[in-house]
Amino acid sequence: MATIEHWIGGQYRSGSSNRRGPVYNPATGEQQHEVVLGSIADVDDAVAAAKTAFEEWSQASLSRRTKVMFAFRELVNARTKELAEIISDEHGKVISDAAGEVQRGLEVVEFACGIPQLLKGDYSDQASTGVDVFSFREPLGVCAGITPFNFPAMVPMWMHPVAIACGNTFVLKPSERDPSASNYVAGLWREAGLPDGVFNVVHGDKEAVDALLAHPDVAAVSFVGSTPIARYIHDMASKTGKRVQALGGAKNHAIVLPDADLDFAAGHLTAAAFGSAGERCMAISAAVAVGSAGDALMDLVSRKASDVVVGPGRDPRSEMGPVVTAAAKQRIESLIGTGEQQGAKVLVDGRGLRVPGHENGFWVGPTVIDQVQPAMDVYTEEIFGPVLSVVRADDVDSAINLINSNPYGNGTAIFTSSGEAARTFQRGVHVGMIGINVPIPVPMAYYSFGGWKDSLFGDRHIHGPEGVSFYTRAKVVTSRWPHVTSPADASLHFPTAS
Repeated sequence: MATIEHWIGGQYRSGSSNRRGPVYNPATGEQQHEVVLGSIADVDDAVAAAKTAFEEWSQASLSRRTKVMFAFRELVNARTKELAEIISDEHGKVISDAAGEVQRGLEVVEFACGIPQLLKGDYSDQASTGVDVFSFREPLGVCAGITPFNFPAMVPMWMHPVAIACGNTFVLKPSERDPSASNYVAGLWREAGLPDGVFNVVHGDKEAVDALLAHPDVAAVSFVGSTPIARYIHDMASKTGKRVQALGGAKNHAIVLPDADLDFAAGHLTAAAFGSAGERCMAISAAVAVGSAGDALMDLVSRKASDVVVGPGRDPRSEMGPVVTAAAKQRIESLIGTGEQQGAKVLVDGRGLRVPGHENGFWVGPTVIDQVQPAMDVYTEEIFGPVLSVVRADDVDSAINLINSNPYGNGTAIFTSSGEAARTFQRGVHVGMIGINVPIPVPMAYYSFGGWKDSLFGDRHIHGPEGVSFYTRAKVVTSRWPHVTSPADASLHFPTAS
């Protein structure tokens, strides 16, 4: 069985740990690889390689960095199919969805290709007599990324292209559930001309994560995952003086008003709830049917959910694949059962789904649960599976209050034909990313991605302009070049402009 190793200093390394973790094919339920689980010593080696590489890379010209970024962009674009197949085999999502993930990551790479413009500073001539003031931004040093299983290519590419373009070096700790995509990307970086040690991959679990959080040579940590772990990452890394951006969980709502095109809304709700088996931080997991929209909307959603073709990711007929692990399947099915016990109505039941020829896969079919109350577990828990919980509300204000009372504030959407209702919604909800007749409002790469409340810990969103700010720090220079014959004008008074 093939062993997935670390990538440190431009070469594969098995590391110092004897611990290994299984990597499954979710469609078959069979273990296909094992991955090394890094130790503190392995993290030390990766950080040391990155620290050494930083000395040269941080001084590389903007022209050189840009040349590498453009080469990396071309390689990712040319190898999208191969990368999508790797993702599908270890995550389970269908090939087309995996290719879409790569494309959204590629957009961040393209944003980073413009780094000379993004790093331009400011200049004030003659701020005082004979004195000029100017500023520029410098890289931080060694940066770390700790990323989740659900987007093994896209989420890391929200981090490392921006960090590297800004002159930093990077250590990535991807999910041990689907680690191969990160090693493949490491090879593309090397092929693009990135010096050894600038990009490193350490596989592992909590031991590797804690080692990164405590390491004195790691300057910044970026994280995407669940809220409890995001809070832990933020607390632990902040204690050691690191910059932290930690994106947590979500309970994304979509409200549907009676004046919406219900067929349009139902189609997009179905896609947003069940795409990638609901294993997206921006998936719609809670629909709010307002007023008279409820029953008609449920008929349409139920019919569309039942028509979703579930199968292995490499089958071009499949629209939705399995969930990532047997444990995830068990948890999702348990929450569906709990919702039923607590009084919700299961309109479409994905439990017990069997896919011919793949009977041992981790399958959960699209599930629609109506008449959900906010106190029920299917509403309060982040299910992270193909389950759409439907809550009824009397009017748009009640729907907004429901969203605002939820502890998460990642993404939300409204379906309506009323500009007034849409504007009331976008100004009234306490959420970081909002869609108007767009169910998954992931911003383009030249904006920044991030939620509010328990969906984000730290003061900077990821990628985009805030990503550049996060991975650099400002330096301001005040300069004067006096004539050698000028009399000394030093004063003990506090300096002021004159």
